[in-house]
Amino acid sequence: MISARTAGAAATLLLVLASYWGAYQHGRSIERADWEKAWAARDAADSAARAQAEADAREEEQRRQAAQQEARAHAQKEQSAADIDAAGAGAAGQRLRNEASKLAGSVGCPGTDPAAVARGQAATRAAMVLSDLLKRSVATNTELAAAYDRARIAGLACEASYTGRIKLPR
Repeated sequence: MISARTAGAAATLLLVLASYWGAYQHGRSIERADWEKAWAARDAADSAARAQAEADAREEEQRRQAAQQEARAHAQKEQSAADIDAAGAGAAGQRLRNEASKLAGSVGCPGTDPAAVARGQAATRAAMVLSDLLKRSVATNTELAAAYDRARIAGLACEASYTGRIKLPR
């Protein structure tokens, strides 16, 4: 049989082991609580950083959209100014063509000498050819200038939209 002393020692040993086990479990629960606090703090920091990053991204997108709108408006103003300049150049070209036609029509040699009349007709034909050549040249130059203006304005608008800044021509 088990003596009372042995039974008391066994009970004491069980009590010590139970207290050690309880202390171990208490330490684990404290450690788990500390880790849960750390994870919660990390999760809160991650959430705040994500919210801040989203807000920054929205702000940057709005800034870029505003810059693109400004670039479009600036390009439209530039295109309007170029159209007005082209209309003025077209009117000046038309005046030049009219004057060339008048000059070509006025070239001639009045008189009865057949050689002078033939020279006058040749000069009139030459003036008409030069007048026609001038008309074509002015028309081609007008088209090229308009195309250049459109391409330049579109390029500046594209660059401004990409960089987010308006660059005024120098």
